Amino acid sequence: MTTVEAAPAVSQRGALRRFRDWWANPWGKPRFLVVFTLLYLVWSIVPILIAIRFSFNEGRSRSAAQGWSLRWYFDDPDLSVLHDPDLRSALMQSLRLAAIAVLVTVPLGVALAIGLTRWRGRGAGTSRAVSLATLVTPEIVMGTALLLVFIHVLTFIQLGTVAQAIGHITFSLVFILIIVRGRLLAIGPEYEEAARDLGASALQAVRLALLPMLVPAIVASGIVVFAISMDDFVISAFLSSGTSTDTVPVRIYGTGRTAPTPALNALATLTLLFTLAIALVWFLLWKAVRAARGQTGSALQEFAALDADTIR
Repeated sequence: MTTVEAAPAVSQRGALRRFRDWWANPWGKPRFLVVFTLLYLVWSIVPILIAIRFSFNEGRSRSAAQGWSLRWYFDDPDLSVLHDPDLRSALMQSLRLAAIAVLVTVPLGVALAIGLTRWRGRGAGTSRAVSLATLVTPEIVMGTALLLVFIHVLTFIQLGTVAQAIGHITFSLVFILIIVRGRLLAIGPEYEEAARDLGASALQAVRLALLPMLVPAIVASGIVVFAISMDDFVISAFLSSGTSTDTVPVRIYGTGRTAPTPALNALATLTLLFTLAIALVWFLLWKAVRAARGQTGSALQEFAALDADTIR
């Protein structure tokens, strides 16, 4: 057999071997997944970029580029986000509800996650399952149920900011629970037990050994709750008492169906910027805390370095 005749045979054997290798492990070189991920990122980001672009439009069109301007942010004396009282009120209401939701749900969710994770005995499994009910309940059902509760049961709570805040807290609490409990299951009880062996009380073991290791989960859950609250439409709409308590999604939905202008794009862009700013601040604070603590060792090593008289 000549070299020319042998070349196709070698090439065919090589192709067959590559096909067999791929068939045995099709995800060994996930080129398809890389392409799919890039397409997903483009599909997700491009609409956001388009919305941001038209927020800087000089004209009223939300579909045709008409130059660049800050008109819809603060230049227009009547229709800009800064000067339109309804848009400005919606932005402040969304920020207010998101801040309340984070400040209340984070400590409650962390405490609930620790309690459910460390609970052993009768009723523990049932309690954990019930705690996830909010996650599997459609939000439209949650909004309707809360509306009926405030109208017929808790009649001393009027529809508006207070009712909306309670609704956001109720809906968001489960996300704190899932994120923090996942971190707790990964950590395990060994660090708390080691702290107790070194003389710490149960509360000190949680505060000094457990909470520092929960910081990443707490930060992540706080960002998630803020984003969910800023984006919530159903509960905010059901529990609103009128225009004064409309949030950004409610205002965009209402105005977008009647007289939309690029001011709605500017309002949505500001909402996105606030959410990204909160995430950046949380991340920088977390890095600063890690740097200040000099987290080169585990919490167990920190406890081992403490004098027994320090932990009482």
